[in-house]
Amino acid sequence: MADHVVLAIGAHPDDIEFSMAGTLMQLRSAGWMLHYMNVADGSCGSAVEDPAAIVARRTAEAMEAAASIGATWHPPICRDLEIVYANDPIGVLCAVIRRVKPRIILTQSPRDYMEDHAITSRLAVTAAFCRGIRNYPVAPPTPPIDDEVTVYHAMPHGLRGPLRERVIAGAYVDVGPVLSEKRAMLSCHRSQREWLDRSQGMGDYLRAMESFCREVGEQSVAFEYAEGWRRHLHLGLSTADDDPLSKALPGVCRTNADYERRLNEGTL
Repeated sequence: MADHVVLAIGAHPDDIEFSMAGTLMQLRSAGWMLHYMNVADGSCGSAVEDPAAIVARRTAEAMEAAASIGATWHPPICRDLEIVYANDPIGVLCAVIRRVKPRIILTQSPRDYMEDHAITSRLAVTAAFCRGIRNYPVAPPTPPIDDEVTVYHAMPHGLRGPLRERVIAGAYVDVGPVLSEKRAMLSCHRSQREWLDRSQGMGDYLRAMESFCREVGEQSVAFEYAEGWRRHLHLGLSTADDDPLSKALPGVCRTNADYERRLNEGTL
């Protein structure tokens, strides 16, 4: 169907693969069209190559990764560590959203260890909010849309916020059936194997991803491997109870009833 479109917005090449790709694959199996966009170009992702060389490599890797799952790739708009909350990047993201008309936006956690991740989350939300605002300038100029969209935030790396607080998901998507494909997609980012270990002590980045999914799966109670999601407030985006991810993936997406209860009680 025309409205079965999902747009994943990550900060850097490989961020989507770590925390969102399994959900994209499950949506694809449910008949959804996939779109893939990194805000930054990967320019800081090497200890040996200059910016131009590593950007070329990481762009090719990201395009290969997107193609491996049949996703439409959208180019980055800035350099690593230069993701800022400002009108220019919001306008570019808003133009993409207006063209793509996603029913679901998957993006990063608003609380994460890296500011690029958190700011990407804010940019995605504001760009979605501005999709129907006629007088908001977007680049390139693109007509506003009034389609509903629901934004979901992925889990932060380490499942903790920047002040070490534990973060719990509001919903879990079973990624066990697509874990090998998720691993293959992440493997496209060959330049990052040594860099992630050297810069962040991640070791084998494929094993780190699997451990992350296993930990989220344990949190879910229901799945061995999972990706976790928190649904953004609906105001300015959709109707109050709009939850297209759960509707699209019955049996594959499990709502965390305790999270919802505590959310409504204000005890989360």
